[in-house]
Amino acid sequence: MSPAGPTSAAPGPGARDQVARLLMLVPYLHARGTVHLDEAARTLGTTPKQLLKDLKVLLMCGLPGGYPDDLIDVDLDALEEPEGDGVIRVSNADYLARPLRLTPTEASAVIVALRALRNSAGTTHGTREVLDRALAKLEAAAAHGGVAQIDPGQGVEDADVALLARRLQEAADAGRQVRLRYVVPSRDEETERVVDPHRVVRAQEGGRAGQGYAYLDAWCHRAGAPRLFRLDRVTEAAVLDTPVATEPPAPRDLDAGLLGEDETVLVTLLLDHQARWVVDYYPVLATREVSDERLEVDLRVADVRWLNRLLLRLAPHASVVRPAEFTDSFRAAARSALGLYSEQHVDS
Repeated sequence: MSPAGPTSAAPGPGARDQVARLLMLVPYLHARGTVHLDEAARTLGTTPKQLLKDLKVLLMCGLPGGYPDDLIDVDLDALEEPEGDGVIRVSNADYLARPLRLTPTEASAVIVALRALRNSAGTTHGTREVLDRALAKLEAAAAHGGVAQIDPGQGVEDADVALLARRLQEAADAGRQVRLRYVVPSRDEETERVVDPHRVVRAQEGGRAGQGYAYLDAWCHRAGAPRLFRLDRVTEAAVLDTPVATEPPAPRDLDAGLLGEDETVLVTLLLDHQARWVVDYYPVLATREVSDERLEVDLRVADVRWLNRLLLRLAPHASVVRPAEFTDSFRAAARSALGLYSEQHVDS
């Protein structure tokens, strides 16, 4: 009898242990600053060889979205090269340094997804116990925060954001600088910066009218460059008496979204029925029915790493139609992921 493949077998103890280590690893590294591979392995109860494999898995993790620098970065040269110092350096993972903070709508979505997973076929008793514990914590927090009263489908712009948009546009019209406190989700941090406001704009998602967010188009003195600040991520805005120091540029064309065609690649995917949910969760430009069960979709991709992660999630129910080089990139990523899985399975 041939062994069951990774898609049909329930996660073994080795895989569960690895997930537990990965969840502890980033907060541990943030608390320590820098730590040698051997010391971290002892602390986490594993071997340096296994911890290095864990770090390679961590490289495939990150935030969803089609923007650069979504993935966690690990300095593997310091760990694998002969001249390396053996010190673990992880970057672009600040959002994992502290416990995750979910909005009520996000918590509701996670609860629904966990309930569906718990009731799905093939879920083992041990997995259900883990899911039950997670659900209990989330539902208790949801009850405390009034999540049941939140409508996840609500698309009306928040009144506070609308008021902020008016204040910022007034500051732009008056030519006065603004001090912002702004949340950067990819780093889970709040930054303070002084900007020259130019105008409030709305960027569409994937060119679909009525979908998108309000942004402040401004010159950021901290970055020394123009920036777009999403208004629902502004926690504080103070209009200053200082006049702006820069001239507003020509208005940006945001009808097709934040990223222009020169910053993205148009990708066509072929989706089986099981992968059609992509259309509901990502800014798809166009769809074409190929058959009763299959659908072609066009979307713009700014980072091939994000596309590879999406395809790994969808496999084997999605493939790249064009461009062809993205197929080769995905195959390389799939081989790498399979190799890591095989090594983990053998070591366990």
